Amino acid sequence: MSIDFDLTKYLNQGAERLVQNILKTTLHNPRETAFLGRYHAAQRGMEKRRMALEAEGLHIPMFLIASIANTCNLFCKGCYARANGRCGEKGGVPLLDASQWGDIFTQAEEAGIPFILLAGGEPMMRPDVLRAAAKKRNILFPVFTNGTLIDGPLLSLMGRHRNLVPVVSMEGGEAATDSRRGRGSFKRIQAALDAMHGKKLLYGVSLTITTENRAEAMSEDYIQSLYQKGCRLVFFIEYVPVAPGTESLAPNDAERLLMEEAQSALRGRFPGMLFLSFPGDEKHMGGCLAAGRGFFHINEYGAAEPCPFSPYSDMNLHEHTLLDVLGSPFFRQVRELNAQGEAHPGGCALFHQEARVRALLSPRKT
Repeated sequence: MSIDFDLTKYLNQGAERLVQNILKTTLHNPRETAFLGRYHAAQRGMEKRRMALEAEGLHIPMFLIASIANTCNLFCKGCYARANGRCGEKGGVPLLDASQWGDIFTQAEEAGIPFILLAGGEPMMRPDVLRAAAKKRNILFPVFTNGTLIDGPLLSLMGRHRNLVPVVSMEGGEAATDSRRGRGSFKRIQAALDAMHGKKLLYGVSLTITTENRAEAMSEDYIQSLYQKGCRLVFFIEYVPVAPGTESLAPNDAERLLMEEAQSALRGRFPGMLFLSFPGDEKHMGGCLAAGRGFFHINEYGAAEPCPFSPYSDMNLHEHTLLDVLGSPFFRQVRELNAQGEAHPGGCALFHQEARVRALLSPRKT
């Protein structure tokens, strides 16, 4: 069964709803309401910049993923960042500082990129970069966090700067979440959700979907419980089997069909929420969106990569601009590789084509 679905239309309508939801919570604060009005208007200008660059032969994606931290306070099972060595000190290589990230955010704004997803490690461990992001009021920054470090100062920062939208990672209920993230994690996360709801902050959750938790995490009852706590944005992320012996946890074709059907039903049942899945939604956009087709990734050291699951690069933001990266031969070749549409085991296409992506760099530096 195939789901007939227009993702572009859904995203446009969803972004409109998100802004409206923020506006509803800020009517008591004229300054914030005015800010959101300006943000909404600024998006037209950013769209014009993307169209102008497109006319010059350079496609500008809607999303940039920025991994701003290389440390985390949790040790989650199957964490891709730890499995590939991304979460942990990299000897002799300095992290980008807040000023450098601020410059990258400025370049993204000038190019017309309206959404920058902040990831890690744990991005809440870089409040300096969060403050730099907060200043870029024409960009919406979903902050992908484990939620356990959300405290008074961070709540205050996000309350003052509504372009910072926390997205808390979970696995569903208490048993599934604690099994992966450690005992007590679920209760700490619930406390953070309650605190954000109490402050009337717009926030979302990111649910890692496996063969074990799919039914619970994508159930109407569970999503209803999130909605009642103020959640308005849900990401469903297919588990990628980075740890040996966990292949059975990755959804197969039958599971992905069930996921798509469940997500379609949830979109109809909860029109006030925005649901996105990765990589499931990519098929509605003609395949893999990495390497600048729909998004690209900058790691914590400044290397430009097609995707967090394909950590290979031939350019660094220390020496190059975002526009250089998006027009690079490597990114172009990765997009051409994805366009071939060859069969793979499912999930992230580039993760399963590691050898071919690495070969594109040879004899370049990886």
